[in-house]
Amino acid sequence: MARKHKKSEQKAEEKSMENDAQTVVDETETVAEQTEEAPLAEEVVTEENKIEALTQEIEALKLAAAENLDKAMRALAELENVRKRTARDIENAHKYALERFIAELLPIMDSMSFGISASDNAEDIAGLREGMDLTLKMFSTTLEKFGVKVIDPQGEKFNPDRHEAVYTQELADVEPGTVISVAQKGYELNGRLVRPAIVIVAK
Repeated sequence: MARKHKKSEQKAEEKSMENDAQTVVDETETVAEQTEEAPLAEEVVTEENKIEALTQEIEALKLAAAENLDKAMRALAELENVRKRTARDIENAHKYALERFIAELLPIMDSMSFGISASDNAEDIAGLREGMDLTLKMFSTTLEKFGVKVIDPQGEKFNPDRHEAVYTQELADVEPGTVISVAQKGYELNGRLVRPAIVIVAK
């Protein structure tokens, strides 16, 4: 009876040791599983961070694209406004290019009208001539203001680019090719010939 009781205690002790060993094995496996799962959890967090960073970057790029589009649309609108203003300025320049010139000519017209009226009852011919000379001087001054230059080549060498010879005359004391008389003065505008001088040239 005592022997049976002793065997029973041995079995119980062995069973307890087996249980303890199994507990150690289970705990070891649990620790191993936790050790394996830790990097996986860390990888998941890293991927989530990357996705969030990419999402923020996409949103920033969308915002920048919207701002650039707005700037481009504003620039196009401003360019269109400049084009319209330029077209309007050119049109006005064509319409009113001679406005200042006309304004300068009006006093000359007034002076000529006054001279014609005065000539109806003119007794002082010298005074009338003086008035006409003054009017002609006003006219010449106005033309010079706008770059018009008189071509009066009296005594100069004949220049076919600026003079037009209508007659040649042989003179003993004048070098051939010299302008001896100006039938009609020429004019140039800012260096460009408007009308050649009509001249008589020595041969």
